[in-house]
Amino acid sequence: MSKRTIQDIINMKGKEKISALTAYDHPTATILDRVGIDIILVGDSAAMVVAGHKTTIPITVDEMLYHTRMVSKAVKRSLVIADMPFLSFQLSTEEAVRNASRFIKEGGANGVKLEGGKVILDTVRHLVEIGIPVMGHIGLLPQAVNLLGYRVQGRDEETRKRLIEDAHLLQEAGCFAIVLEKIPESLGREITETLAIPTIGIGAGRFCDGQILVLHDIIGLYPEFQPRFVKRYAEVGKIIEDACRRYIEDVKTGKFPEVHHTFS
Repeated sequence: MSKRTIQDIINMKGKEKISALTAYDHPTATILDRVGIDIILVGDSAAMVVAGHKTTIPITVDEMLYHTRMVSKAVKRSLVIADMPFLSFQLSTEEAVRNASRFIKEGGANGVKLEGGKVILDTVRHLVEIGIPVMGHIGLLPQAVNLLGYRVQGRDEETRKRLIEDAHLLQEAGCFAIVLEKIPESLGREITETLAIPTIGIGAGRFCDGQILVLHDIIGLYPEFQPRFVKRYAEVGKIIEDACRRYIEDVKTGKFPEVHHTFS
């Protein structure tokens, strides 16, 4: 199957649900691409599930570029989107362009994702104008955890109206899709039904145009935190643990290496 494009994703709205997962390295990106995931997000969640930080805030542009390059090299079909980390796009439009350009040129990404609403509109417009596709992200903003925490967003009428307005403004600014994170299902449905571009939900209910989750969450590789909206599809952490325990036992007891594992 041919490489997914931005227009392919836009055209899926109302016709086919969009599947998306995170990946941060070559082996897992190879698997996701092979099984047919539509979008691979090189998420700044790597700060937590790969690097062991408590939030996404510490990860740097150079670190994200490293992960993005590994993923891009593995992918033949999926659309690769790179997360713009904290303070890589908020300080100025010029710096946002410089950093986003690196994700496209050096990282091999097909587009970038930016967190925020009205405050980032000028940056979104400028990136799109110079040919860099932008995915928006509103609702719970992990990069704003120190301000907003991890609470569900959009429960009160004022915040609800602001998120609806932000979604439409991001669409007008040129975003090709918008991630809706941790908002009430009714709000996710309203935003989805009033936008011409796709919505990708993460804890935003059944009515979004697509869904995204952190890979490590759905396969049991990040036990430190388990959001309520995550469905666990495997316990890979336990499988690895069991394999390593058996290896240790074989080494200690002399069962490994066996004869056919040695050189004569």
